[in-house]
Amino acid sequence: MESSSIKLLPGWQNSGPGHWQTVWEQSLGYERVQQHDWLHPKRGDWTARLQDVVLDAPEPVVLVAHSLGCILTAWWAAHSPQAAGKVRGALLVAPGDVERPDLAEQIPGWAPIALQKLPFPTILVGSQNDPYCSAERAQWLAQHWGARWVDQGACGHINAESGLGDWPLGQALLAELMAEPTKVK
Repeated sequence: MESSSIKLLPGWQNSGPGHWQTVWEQSLGYERVQQHDWLHPKRGDWTARLQDVVLDAPEPVVLVAHSLGCILTAWWAAHSPQAAGKVRGALLVAPGDVERPDLAEQIPGWAPIALQKLPFPTILVGSQNDPYCSAERAQWLAQHWGARWVDQGACGHINAESGLGDWPLGQALLAELMAEPTKVK
């Protein structure tokens, strides 16, 4: 699988310097899915952009999502007939709980969260002290999405402030997803 088949889905406000997604993009050549507006995300716009990127990919992709990117992945998969055939797997990291009143106010239009089983192998990584989604809520989302739960420990929002660098655990989990046999549709 080529590095261009790995699609990075940052969350609200994008992933800046020092974020493991930025490190992976710069050092491993993974493609960041660019959005029209990182500060005022519209679910419909972000969903359409993800659909375009996945359909334009010459081979199945692996999605690597952070925060709002996790919520986007679930929503897109619930509405795209191509999700099962074009996505090989997804690594979802530190989902943002957009159903919490404080986050729903900051990022309107993203609730409800799609809660169906995702049609591709999925690993969800959460943190014990994520300020945007409790570990219990992240585990609950993993259960609904049919994802394997991985507890990162006390790492905050698993972002640049977490000081993970190139995040070896994340790379190992991604390698597991990439080793999954591709489903033939």
